[in-house]
Amino acid sequence: MQKIKVGVVGTGFIGPAHIEALRRLPNVEVAALAEITKELAEEKAAQLGIAVGCTFDEMLKMDDIKCVHICTPNFLHYSQSKAALEAGKHVVCEKPLSKDLPEAKELVEIAAKSGLVNAVHFNLRYYPMVRQMKVMREKGELGDVFSIIGSYLQDWLYFDTDYNWRLEPDKSGDSRAIADIGSHLMDIIEYVTGLKTVELLADFSTVHKTRKKPLKRIETYSGVELGPDDYAEVEINTEDHANVLLRFDNGNKGSVTVSQVSAGRKNQLKVEISGSKRTFAFNSERPNELWLGHREKANEVLMKDPSLVDPAVGSVVSFPGGHNEGFPDTSKQLFKEVYAAVEAGKQPENPTFPTFADGYRELLVCERILESHKAQKWVRV
Repeated sequence: MQKIKVGVVGTGFIGPAHIEALRRLPNVEVAALAEITKELAEEKAAQLGIAVGCTFDEMLKMDDIKCVHICTPNFLHYSQSKAALEAGKHVVCEKPLSKDLPEAKELVEIAAKSGLVNAVHFNLRYYPMVRQMKVMREKGELGDVFSIIGSYLQDWLYFDTDYNWRLEPDKSGDSRAIADIGSHLMDIIEYVTGLKTVELLADFSTVHKTRKKPLKRIETYSGVELGPDDYAEVEINTEDHANVLLRFDNGNKGSVTVSQVSAGRKNQLKVEISGSKRTFAFNSERPNELWLGHREKANEVLMKDPSLVDPAVGSVVSFPGGHNEGFPDTSKQLFKEVYAAVEAGKQPENPTFPTFADGYRELLVCERILESHKAQKWVRV
């Protein structure tokens, strides 16, 4: 088998997650790793068992690298995705696609003209029970959507000593919790229901007005504790918590809450979609279950099992029932679809995976949420 050689840019939390998922595909080889300096790249490449550590510019000159994964801080997504496309590379970009809409629109246009494969890492679509909800809705088993309640809760920024580059607007953008995890939630809501958000009202809160920034380098989720003299006090201008009311194009309503300061919630996305025939409820901390609510009979819990889910969901299920599939599997399943397209050499006419156009859509929704909070009024999407 001729393996597709891939380059990954960035070695924070999500870069190694991409690498692990890519290594589970039989037709893919992670051949190069790029970082801000060649020395750091070589150090990280050695730790991760990758043959070549290099700079981003060096990676783009490697003819054997067919696809590049952009896993860097947000402010680099636009320039690096654009450069990779212009170098003739297929691109998988972390979300958000860029820091603003004009940049995202340009990337969508460049990608469309190139015909190259382009994807955004909205991997949470790839929990099997999320696709099960989508397929059941498409087959009419949900009915008309009456209402949607969603939340995405984490606690990794619970303390004022918790710090990460996402807290700095020049690297992450003017929105944090919404842009970081709220984008996943909004993407899943529109993906599953087929509805579009047409109007919204948002209200943010910054729980920690100042935070203690480490003066020493520590990695996200490392749990490393420093002494009092190892921090500098910095002002925080992005949201820790957000509430958003939603109006959809079918005339009905919804609400979502996003928080990165909810103690005990490590990474919980929940969505409850009430329809005229039943209710769907999904919780990413119990991802192998789908709750089905009824008025006239007992409620049900559908367990993930290739023999029980819809046949159209089978392609994103790898193991029998009782063998749980979780967060790492979502990236593997997304990349499986992406690399089928890379093997074919071009972007499919109707991609099953999230594209740059999907990235633009979610950036649009998130920017309107930020606009609504700043104006303290309803805003049209």
